[in-house]
Amino acid sequence: MTAVEWSDGAPIYRQLKERVVAMLLDGVLKPGDALPSVRQVAAEYQLNPITVSRAYQELADDQLVEKRRGLGMYVTEGAPSRLKTSERDRFLREEWPLVLERIQRLGLDLQELLDPKGKWGAK
Repeated sequence: MTAVEWSDGAPIYRQLKERVVAMLLDGVLKPGDALPSVRQVAAEYQLNPITVSRAYQELADDQLVEKRRGLGMYVTEGAPSRLKTSERDRFLREEWPLVLERIQRLGLDLQELLDPKGKWGAK
């Protein structure tokens, strides 16, 4: 994992979980990969091990990782594709309507949105 600044906007365990989710979506973590141990993450980020355990437990509850007795937590087969599907659905259901509303409110058109090197991308 990389350097992290925790925000006050959400519980740290949830932020840690979202960091692992991002690593799965970005392909940094792949099926069969081991997650760092709870103690390792807790020491590296100066977190309470219970906080790390809670994040890992939520990942396990979502069937994105599995505990292998005596070995640790591992990314499950199919986790990235299941995660991508659920994240796409959540985006379309929760975030996209707000983005679309903002686009319409600002009177943006498709050309402006799709032309990153046009007048909007130039500096």
